Formats: sequence, C-alpha cells, structure tokens
Amino acid sequence: MGRADGVDTADAATPARPERPRVAPPAPPGVRQSVPPVDPGRFAPTPARPLRAKFRHLSADTLIQPHAHPWAQVALSLSGVIRTTAGAGTYLVPPSRALWIPPGVEHVVTVVEDADLHTLYLHQDAHHVGPDVVPAQQAAWRECRVLEVSNLLRELVRHLPTAPDQPPDERERHLAALTLDELRRARPVRLGIDLPADKRLRHLCEAVLADPSRLDTLDDWARETGASARTVARLFRSELGTTFVRWREQVLLAKALTLAARGRPMGVIAAELGYASASAFSAMVTRSVGMPPSRFFGQAG
Repeated sequence: MGRADGVDTADAATPARPERPRVAPPAPPGVRQSVPPVDPGRFAPTPARPLRAKFRHLSADTLIQPHAHPWAQVALSLSGVIRTTAGAGTYLVPPSRALWIPPGVEHVVTVVEDADLHTLYLHQDAHHVGPDVVPAQQAAWRECRVLEVSNLLRELVRHLPTAPDQPPDERERHLAALTLDELRRARPVRLGIDLPADKRLRHLCEAVLADPSRLDTLDDWARETGASARTVARLFRSELGTTFVRWREQVLLAKALTLAARGRPMGVIAAELGYASASAFSAMVTRSVGMPPSRFFGQAG
C-alpha cells in the first residue's frame, strides 16, 4: 500500500475474540471543556411517546461526560464531526452517518469540530430492541452500529420537536413514525474502532486516534507504552482479534470519512493520511468496506 506500518501478522489465523470488560473511556487529548449531558430524564421516551429528540450546539474539543440510560440512543451531527466512545469501541461520526447505542451502554461524546448534535431517544423494553424491528432482526440492534443517514432521515431529524416540555401532537407522531421507519431502512456501515481493556494498549490506541496520520511504525508507537513491539502485536491479537495495521486502517477510514465530509478530493485525503498514491488508498478502502471509495464517501457531504 505504499505505507511503512511496522510489525504485522495479518496472514496469521485470527483467534476468536474474547469477552472484554467494559472500561470507562478516558478523555481524548486536546479536550478543553467537559460538560454533563443535558438532563436526559426530561427527554425520556415512553410507550406512548416512543421517540424523543434533543438538540445541542457544541464547540470543538468539548467532551460530554460518560453516562448511560435505560433507553436506546441515536447520535448524529447535522454539521461538524463528533467522536463517540461506547462500550468497547469508538466511532467518528460525520454528518453522513449516525451511531446507534443500545440501552444501558455507557458512552462519552467528544466534539471533533463545532457540531450541531442531534440525539434521538427510543423507548425499548426487555423484549424489544431496535426501532420497532421484528424479533428476527433484533440481534444486530443489541450492539452499537453505524448507520448511513439518508436525506430523508436528516430532514426528519431536523424537524422533530426538541423542547423538553412540549406536549406531543399529531405532527410529531407522524414525524416520529417516519423517523423510526427510516432508521429501520438505514444501511449499516462497517465503521467502528474497537478499544482494548489493557492499559498499555489503550494508551497506544488513544494516541493513534489523536494523531491518525502520524506515520510511525509499531516499534515507535510501542516504545511510548514501555512494551516491546512483539508484546504490543500480541496484545492486538488477544485483545482486539486483529493486527496493528488492520486496526489502524479502521482509524484511517474514520478519519478519511471526516475529511470527505469537508469536501476534500480523494487524492488529497490519500496524501494527508500518508498513502503513496490514491490507488493504494482506494485498494485499502475497497478491501476494508467492500466497496470503492466513490461509493463509500459518496454521501459523506
């Protein structure tokens, strides 16, 4: 690919990924302001009002403190980019994507660029998970997942009422029903970055996320953790079920999606992320997400 990525054992068989304990995500480097969530209880969904919407404009480098709630959440930014760490993964969410977070999963939001953050809260119960999906389709909704945001979904979210004490009316019920239907139809996107429980590896992963275009080898990154490259490579396998190279590709994909949302041409994105050519970058994208960059980034704006 025209990259010098250090140690990689991508050809070895990948073992089954073990269960990892959830750990509270640390604040990413560069955060200037930490704020609590805005009184989620005032927006709690109910069986009679199964979808509630919330809006908040946030400045870059703001962190919304870790929290969880008993309902599901969809986080999306209609302008700007947010990073959401939830469960054992982290996700960069540009305006073309949304993140589904199941009930009870602790999450923290970091604002990468000034963002108009829209949050949808969905009522769930012990027997139903997802946006009113049939039982056979619920398993996928029990995990965090990235969704493609259609033009219709974007406009529906924009028009949902966000005042906490506003009583529901017929218009809201119609908008909510259409929003749930559009969420059900949203195409899932293979875009998410797993995070480890091991403190040494977590430190390295957070450093890569903070500066994904840094072209150091695994040996260089490992030195900052006080571990050898061999130890770090083993931790990637045991903790994340992958290699450093493959894991960093997911980081680069997320970064590339953010750059595409700003209107950067693919050649510029490839160069900014350290690829020797646009074709090498295109090959990585196609291998990772199963589609060419023109399609993957086509709706990023």
